[in-house]
Amino acid sequence: MFETGHFATLWRNMAVALGLEVDFVPTDWRHGVDPEVVEQKLVEDKGHRIKSVMAVHNETSTGVTSKIPPVRAAMDRAGHPALLMVDTISSLASIDYRHQEWGVDVTVGCSQKGLMLPPGLGLNAISEKALQASKSAKLPQSFWDWEAMLTANKIGFFPYTPATNLLYGLQEAIHMLEEEGLPNVFARHDRHAEATRRAVQAWGLEVLCADPQEYSSSLTAVMMPEGYDADALLDTILKKFDMCLGIGLGKVKGKIFRIGHLGHFNDLMLAGTLSGIEMGLSLAGIPFSKAGTAAALEYLADTLG
Repeated sequence: MFETGHFATLWRNMAVALGLEVDFVPTDWRHGVDPEVVEQKLVEDKGHRIKSVMAVHNETSTGVTSKIPPVRAAMDRAGHPALLMVDTISSLASIDYRHQEWGVDVTVGCSQKGLMLPPGLGLNAISEKALQASKSAKLPQSFWDWEAMLTANKIGFFPYTPATNLLYGLQEAIHMLEEEGLPNVFARHDRHAEATRRAVQAWGLEVLCADPQEYSSSLTAVMMPEGYDADALLDTILKKFDMCLGIGLGKVKGKIFRIGHLGHFNDLMLAGTLSGIEMGLSLAGIPFSKAGTAAALEYLADTLG
């Protein structure tokens, strides 16, 4: 597991609580999974004690998107039998992700981000290799016991009470995504993310993600100037404009704020969000240039289809 941010850390903590031994690769929370480190660790694991490589595709706490195909390629070069397990919580239906094509064994998703629903549905995509591994696993299983679900699904049932209303909502969400077309959905997210980053740059602030190749299209994490508290800024924006932004989590608490631009989102919603931030920065006495919203609007106008 790579320490790409707060949610990778929580996943590690969950694994440890279940009795697993985790090799937690430290990072600065500004970069994604390093395929070279994956390959090195797997090559060194001659006894195949490593059972899985675990990666968060889009780290919600940092706005860093790890590149999964190079991770799979590194595993293949190492010739190691470990499973590839990926958290796609904040990238599913917002950023291009391909479970089967990229050779992922277990994908974990949810309903409350790009699928535009309330929380409540946990989604798994699994490979045949992962299914076989689960049959021989020695740890107690509940959420990871797929057999009951697969058996019941064959005749159109759940093995327990389903979240029926959410499933109807999921059906409608999928219809919405298909109607827009996934390439258009991903392009819309890319465009809003770029407009947001242009606003951040024009404000004179810095994006937390350090590698442009790993910029997230789901959200943008913005670093505060030294000596200023992000939580105080967000409190001002909430009280004055009734707008809630993402706080910094874990190691970056109070140091960053997060701008979400995923799911059911359009140009006017982004313009309002950026305007609220700009007014909040001014009220909070934070040094910045008031050109951010204008820079974003110019880009949105230039790229309007």
